[in-house]
Amino acid sequence: MISTQVLRMFFFSIALIMFHSCKNEEELKINLSGEWRFKIDSLDAGIEEKWYQKALPEVVSLPGSMAQNGKGNDITVDTKWTGNMWNDSLWYTDPEMKKYREKGNVKVPFWLTPVKEYTGPAWYQKEVSIPESWSDRAISLNLERVHWESTLWVDDQVVGSENSLATSHSYNLSEYLSPGKHVLTIRIDNRVKDIDVGLDAHSISDNTQTNWNGIIGDISLSAVSKLSIGQVKMYPDVSNKKVRIAVQIENRTGLEQEVELTLQAKEKSGIGETLPEINKTIQVSGITTIELEYPMGDNPKLWDEFNPNLYDMYFSLRSETGLNKKIETFGMRDFKTKGTIFTINNRPVFLRGTLECAIFPLTGYPPTDIDAWKRIYKIIQNHGLNHMRFHSWCPPKAAFTAADEMGVYLQVEASAWATIGDGKPVDKWLYKEAEDIINTYGNHPSFVMMAYGNEPSGDNHKDYLVKFVDHFKSFDNRRVYTSGAGWPYIDNADYFNTANPRIQHWNAQLNSIINKNPPQTTFDFKKIIDSKPMPTVSHEIGQWCVYPNFKEMSKYTGVLKPKNFEIFKESLEENGMLELADSLLLASGKLQTLCYKADIEAALRTKDFAGFQLLDLHDFPGQGTALVGVLDAFWDEKGYVTPEEYSRFCNETVPLVRLEKRIFKNTDTLKASVEVAHFGAEELTGVIPTWKITDDKGASVFNGQFDKIDIVIGNGIQLGNIGVAFNSINKGQKLTLTVDVSGFENSWDVWVYPKKKEKIEKENIVKVVNNLDASTLSYLQKGGKVLLNVTKGDIAPEMGGDIGVGFSSIFWNTSWTKGQKPHTLGILCNPEHPALAHFPSEYHSNWQWWDAMSHSNAIVLDHLPKELTPIIRIVDDWFENRKTALIFEAKVGKGSLLMSGIDLHTDLENRLEAQQLLYSLKSYMISEDFNPKVNLSAEQIKALLK
Repeated sequence: MISTQVLRMFFFSIALIMFHSCKNEEELKINLSGEWRFKIDSLDAGIEEKWYQKALPEVVSLPGSMAQNGKGNDITVDTKWTGNMWNDSLWYTDPEMKKYREKGNVKVPFWLTPVKEYTGPAWYQKEVSIPESWSDRAISLNLERVHWESTLWVDDQVVGSENSLATSHSYNLSEYLSPGKHVLTIRIDNRVKDIDVGLDAHSISDNTQTNWNGIIGDISLSAVSKLSIGQVKMYPDVSNKKVRIAVQIENRTGLEQEVELTLQAKEKSGIGETLPEINKTIQVSGITTIELEYPMGDNPKLWDEFNPNLYDMYFSLRSETGLNKKIETFGMRDFKTKGTIFTINNRPVFLRGTLECAIFPLTGYPPTDIDAWKRIYKIIQNHGLNHMRFHSWCPPKAAFTAADEMGVYLQVEASAWATIGDGKPVDKWLYKEAEDIINTYGNHPSFVMMAYGNEPSGDNHKDYLVKFVDHFKSFDNRRVYTSGAGWPYIDNADYFNTANPRIQHWNAQLNSIINKNPPQTTFDFKKIIDSKPMPTVSHEIGQWCVYPNFKEMSKYTGVLKPKNFEIFKESLEENGMLELADSLLLASGKLQTLCYKADIEAALRTKDFAGFQLLDLHDFPGQGTALVGVLDAFWDEKGYVTPEEYSRFCNETVPLVRLEKRIFKNTDTLKASVEVAHFGAEELTGVIPTWKITDDKGASVFNGQFDKIDIVIGNGIQLGNIGVAFNSINKGQKLTLTVDVSGFENSWDVWVYPKKKEKIEKENIVKVVNNLDASTLSYLQKGGKVLLNVTKGDIAPEMGGDIGVGFSSIFWNTSWTKGQKPHTLGILCNPEHPALAHFPSEYHSNWQWWDAMSHSNAIVLDHLPKELTPIIRIVDDWFENRKTALIFEAKVGKGSLLMSGIDLHTDLENRLEAQQLLYSLKSYMISEDFNPKVNLSAEQIKALLK
C-alpha cells in the first residue's frame, strides 16, 4: 500500500513538472503589444537618415492604427484619398457643397470620415530582451495584419520586407537575435506603389476600412527548437474516412537527424472521441515535407453548416534537440460541384450569402478576436444566411476560426479589385498573395471558395485568370475556384460568379424586372443557370437602398465619423422635414425589405441554382454612401424588419408560390402553384403543408392543405396548387396568402378590388382632368372641385419632372451610379387618411402601389407654402431631400384641388389599381373630409407643369 507521504511527493513532483512546462512554454513567446516608439516619415527620409539607428521620439500603442493613436493629418479639401471618386468628385466643385469644403467644417458625402489620415511610411520601434534559454533556438517575429508593406531592422541590420495584405508578416530572426537587448525597428508604408491592387479594393480603400497604417493583430517573438514542425496541410478524404497530411519538418541544425513524428486526432468538443495515435520515424535534413494518411475511424463526424464538427490533430516531434509540439484544427468535409449545384459531403447545399467589405466603423480595420466574428456570423445566421463572401480582401485568422465553429461557408479573395494580366507587378504578387492565403488558412473547413478578387479589368484579364485558376486548382484542391467575383466566365473554373441572375442590374434603371413588369412571382433565372455547365452564384444581388438612420450617428465613437450623415441630416432640416426622419427611414425600409424578398425568392425558385451573395445584409458606408442594408454598419437592426421576419423568405427551408399577378378583381380566381426550397440537414418526411388566406385583421378567409409528402433536399419541389375564387369579396382589401411547411412559413400580399363599385353620389361635382385648361381653371376658381391627374412627363423638370420615379428602392445610390433611376425610395402616407378609404394601404409602398409609381411624376413642393403637406409623399433621395409629393390638395380661389402626379386616365380599363385609386380619391372629394386648408394660386399650380 502506498503511503500518504509518497503520494504527496508524487503529486508535488507532477505539479513541479507542470509548472516548469508552463514556464518554458511562456518563455517561448514574447508578447510585444504595448508601447512602441514612433515617428511619421512624410518626406520618406527615414531610410537615408538611418532612423533605425535612432530612438524615435513619439509613443504609440500597438496593436492599433495611427488614427487610433491620434497620429496623422487632419481632413481637408486637399486630403489625398485612397478610392476612386466617380461622380463623388463633384463635391469639389458643387456650389451647394461649398460650406462643407471650408476649413473647420470639412464634410465629405462619399464615405465615413477618419479622425486622422496618413498615407506614406511611418516608423515603429521597440526594445526587446532575449532570454538565455533562446540561445540555441530558431526565433521568429510575427506581425499579424500589417497595413501594408513592412521593412524590419534588428539593431542596425536590415532583415527584409514583406507586403502581404492577407497574412502575417513573419521574419526569421535566428541570425539576428542573440541573448540580451536588441532594438526592433519596423517601417510600415501604406502607399499604393508598384503593386496596384486597385484603389477601391476593400483591402486598402477609404471606401470601407480606410487605408490605415499600423499593425492590428498579434505582435510577438517566438522561439522553437531548431528541429521543429513547420507548415501543416490537412486534406480530408470523407469518402475513405481518412485525412492526408503534408507535414513540413524544419531542420536548422545543419546535420541530418532522425526524428519520431507522432500524430493523434481528437474531437474538439470537450467530451469528444480520441483516435489512436500513429508514429513515424524519419531521417530529416534541411526542410523536408512528409506525407502521411491518418484513418479517422469507422464513423468520423463531418463538418457542415448544421454540424460544424471539428478535430484537433496533435503533432509531436521528438529528436535529439528535444520535443516540439503543434496542434492543427480541421474538419472532415468535402465541398464539391455536381452539375450546376454545390454539395457538402455529397448533400446539396444552397449558398445564402452576404458580403463583408471590411466595414468596421469603430476601428477602421477588421477585428482579430474570435468573439467579434462569432457575433457577426450569429447575426447572419439569424437572418437565414449560411455564407459570407469577403469582397476583394481576406479576413484575419479569427474570422476563419469563428466560421469553423459556427458552420459558415466562406468565399475568400486575394485582396484585389484590379487591372490584371497586363504584365504589371500585381500579376505576380497576386499568385504569392493567394498562395500565402491558402498556406495560412487552408486547413479551415469554412474556407470553401476562392476568387482572385472583384470585377477584374485589363486587356488580358481573362487569359490571366484561366492560368490563375489552373494553377490554384492543382496547388490545393480543398476548395472550389472561380476567376473573379462578377466575371469573366472561363471554362476551367469550378463555378461562375455572375451578376446576371438578379432583378436589377447596373444601368437597368426602370427597365429591370422589378420596375418594368407588373407584380408577380413567377420569374426565375433557369435559362441563365442552364446556359452554363457549372454552378452559378449570383453576384451582389440586391443593392437596395434605405433612407439614412440618423439615430445611429451616436454610435460612431471610434476613428470614423459620419460626416456624410451630418450632411444629409442638415439638408433634411434645412428643407423643414427633420421631424420626418424616422418615418422616412421606416417607410423606405419596408420597401427595401420587399425588394430583397423579391430578389431572394427569385433565386430560391430557380431550380438547380447554386446560391446568391447579397450586397448587402448591412450598410456599405462608401462609394457615395450605399445604405443597402437592413442592418446598419455595426450589424445592428434599424427597426423595420426583424431577423425572424427576414428569415421567413431566406432560410434553409422556404415555401414559395408562383403567382402570375398580385392584383385581382373580385370576379377573378387566385391561382397559385406552391413549391418549396429545402436545403436542411435532412429530408423532411411525412409533411402535410398547409395554406391560408387572411384579411388585414389576421382573420382566416380561406384555408387548406396539401397531400402528405416527403421533401427531399433541393428546390423546385412541387407541393400543389391553390385555387380561390374571390366572388365573396365585395370591397377593396389586402389579403395575405401564407404557406407553412413543417413550421417554416412564408407569405405574400395580394389585393382584391370589386369589379362593380358602389355609385358615388354627386360624382359629377368632381371634375377629373389631366390638364389645366381655361375652362377647368374657371370652374375651380369659382368653387368647383377638380381632380388633376397629369400624364407622366407633364411636370416641369425643375418641379420634379426630372426625378426618375419607379416602384423599387434606389439601386446602390444615385451619386456612385451617376443618377441611375429610380431616384426615389417609395411612398410615405397616413394609411388612415380618408383619401385612401377605398384603397387599402400601409404607410409605405407595397405591391399595390406598383402601378401608381410606374405611371407617375414626382411633384416638388419646396417653393410652395411650408404648411402644404402631401397626402401621399414620395421619399426622396437623401442627397436631395426635396419635399416630393405624389398627391396633394390645396385651395385655389374658391375651389378645391386634388392634384395627382399619378396618371389616372391612360389605359385605365387595364389598370385595376388605378381604377380603384381613382374611385377612392373621387369618393373622398365628394365627402365633407375634403376641405383643403392651404391656399395656392393658379399661377403656382401652372408653374408645376411644363
